[in-house]
Amino acid sequence: MNDQVIWLDRLGMNDVERVGGKNASLGEMISNLSALGVSVPGGFATTADAYRSFLSHEGLADRINAKLANLDVDNVVALADAGAEIRAWVIDTPFPDELLDAITEAWKRMEDEGGSDIAVAVRSSATAEDLPDASFAGQQETFLNVRGLDNVIVAIKHVFASLYNDRAIAYRVHQNFDHQKVALSAGIQRMVRSDIGASGVLFTLDTESGYRDAVFITGAYGLGETVVQGAVNPDEFYVYKPGLAENRPAILKRGLGSKLIKMIYTDSTDHGRTVQTVEVPNEDQRKFCITDEQVEELARQAMTIEKHYERPMDVEWALDGVDGQLYIVQARPETVESRASNTVMERYELKQKSHLLAEGRAIGQRIGAGTVRLIMDPAEMSRVQAGDVLVTDMTDPDWEPIMKRAAAIVTNRGGRTCHAAIIARELGIPAIVGCGDATERLRDGEEVTVSCAEGDTGNVYHGILEFDIIRTDTGNMKPLPTKIMMNVGNPTRAFAFARIPNAGVGLARLEFIINNTIGVHPKALLEYDHQPDDIKSVINRHIAGYNDPVEFYVKKLIEGIGMLGAAFMPNPVIVRLSDFKSNEYANLVGGRQYEPDEENPMIGLRGTSRYLSDDFRDCFELECRALKTVRNEMGMTNVEIMVPFCRTLEEAQQVNDLLAENGLKRGENGLRVIMMCEIPSNAVLADEFLEYFDGYSIGSNDMTQLSLGLDRDSELIAHLFDERNPAVKKLLSMAIDACHKQNKYVGICGQGPSDYPDFAMWLFDKGITSISLNPDTVVDTWMHLSQKHQGE
Repeated sequence: MNDQVIWLDRLGMNDVERVGGKNASLGEMISNLSALGVSVPGGFATTADAYRSFLSHEGLADRINAKLANLDVDNVVALADAGAEIRAWVIDTPFPDELLDAITEAWKRMEDEGGSDIAVAVRSSATAEDLPDASFAGQQETFLNVRGLDNVIVAIKHVFASLYNDRAIAYRVHQNFDHQKVALSAGIQRMVRSDIGASGVLFTLDTESGYRDAVFITGAYGLGETVVQGAVNPDEFYVYKPGLAENRPAILKRGLGSKLIKMIYTDSTDHGRTVQTVEVPNEDQRKFCITDEQVEELARQAMTIEKHYERPMDVEWALDGVDGQLYIVQARPETVESRASNTVMERYELKQKSHLLAEGRAIGQRIGAGTVRLIMDPAEMSRVQAGDVLVTDMTDPDWEPIMKRAAAIVTNRGGRTCHAAIIARELGIPAIVGCGDATERLRDGEEVTVSCAEGDTGNVYHGILEFDIIRTDTGNMKPLPTKIMMNVGNPTRAFAFARIPNAGVGLARLEFIINNTIGVHPKALLEYDHQPDDIKSVINRHIAGYNDPVEFYVKKLIEGIGMLGAAFMPNPVIVRLSDFKSNEYANLVGGRQYEPDEENPMIGLRGTSRYLSDDFRDCFELECRALKTVRNEMGMTNVEIMVPFCRTLEEAQQVNDLLAENGLKRGENGLRVIMMCEIPSNAVLADEFLEYFDGYSIGSNDMTQLSLGLDRDSELIAHLFDERNPAVKKLLSMAIDACHKQNKYVGICGQGPSDYPDFAMWLFDKGITSISLNPDTVVDTWMHLSQKHQGE
């Protein structure tokens, strides 16, 4: 065999110049990682030399270079015309005999080894492609389910031509790559039967925050092009690397995608007609496309790949529906978050809100605003002007020449690992994908603000809203004797918040997880069989993807707690047991039938009294089951427990006994149980309460309300609510002093220190162990306290 083609198993990363980054990476994995459990389908590649020889054939290269020499790639019309003409030249030019003979010989060997009906993928691999400083994601063509020598040759010709796709030409110009120095290799790789299985994309870090200890996996049914192109909203999974390395349960989060369509084989072998897109049956949409075991197996292969390459990786995978095996079909370096600064934080903060117009998956944690440019046909792309908000059904890499003009991008379809999302991140543009109906809800010409800075969900608001960009060099933040922790409600923001300097989470609210990711009253799930049909129907929608209602409740709690525990490991994460009031529980699906109608729920059946009640005890046991799983099975012993609203010493003893009965015995496996100090009795009897707990976490909101005898929700007396009131501070002093005397933890997780720097300073001077703040006030409060401390 000559230098026109080469087998993948003979390639490695030293061969990038010969066969491009993609094919070199495939060869590297086949050669070095197969014995370590990474499965990569084999095949062969045409070489860059073969491509250059082809271009020199019949003067093709000279015509192409002359065409591109003075091309303005920002002129969309001129770019489209030039690209189309060049591609036609390439397709019309015959292969040299030497290349044709080499391809024929290699194909015969593949048929001998795999059978005459063997199907292959013909993929592109540019010699400047998939390098750490550039992402050519999806720019050249891929052809799937290619059968027979003639069709392979046609596919290779079209792959060569795709080096001059509009998007590829523009991208090279914008990245300062010389057209003449970029060559193309075609990879001919055995197909994985994911058309009757599943496929997707994974990253060995969190694509939004850069968090390194998780593998982020997306997947859908059928061939992977629908996920890569953004044509489908995929399932999503996060897997905790340290847990997986210790052979512990490691799935941190599962997200069920709609998966409305899938790409499958057709019966045709004609070029361009070998695959088709069909609808996914409803019952399959409501299931995850891969099992938990397959999710963890993918993550193991991903970790092996990352370890070998010594950098975060972007990987495409496929599940073969015939042999049931998982395969890696591509791997390239991740190019955005892995280059981000570890010390300079850039945080976008929306200063106001307006009418919510649309929502979807947030990409980029930024905010952009501008005029909606609704583009339903690629031929209209030239309408997008600098600063517009591009709104379309599906943004694919063909749109790259105009994406860089946009202030933000909003699409109906797509997941967080589609090529459009990758390029949006690389360009630093906020994008919201998978909205479903953005093109119907947003009007061409209206002004909107696109916010990706509020968590997992991206929001499109009416009008141009004010926002701040706050940049902080965290390398300048000095250690303090008082630990600065955070109040974190939303687990989906945990990875991002963990980048802020912190000593852990002083308050993680379990009720946030229940309200936002579960939405159903736990009793209604426990008694699912007794629910009326209308409630059952709603519950069924909520629990899609999970085996039964109770498993759904427990696993969602595990996922939320696990995300927080992993993000802040090894720092403590103090999880407050559910503290819904009866009116709040009643608002959950199926809740009204189980909740009393209380005159004043704020001081009614809540906290410890609720856990101990006969009616709620079985619900509380589900919380305990989740916490025990996170701590004992997943190994996150940094997760601690906070008991809220404990009114009496009798309740203190009883709740400790109840926790122990449910496998959460104080002191076992390092478990600390903290009590929320929020009732005046807690401060007055601090010494006595501390016999049952490992410390206090002060809830200044309720302590202020109950000390001053006011309803903080009443506008008539709201002006009297102030945590700095002398009576409140005296009670807090009693609690702090008692903890100091018994050498126990004492922190504060109420709103006061976030709102009032002088109150934070008073607590600092009192020698409180920790101050837990809202994430957006951590840096400013830290700097304020640091200046005072340094001054001393």
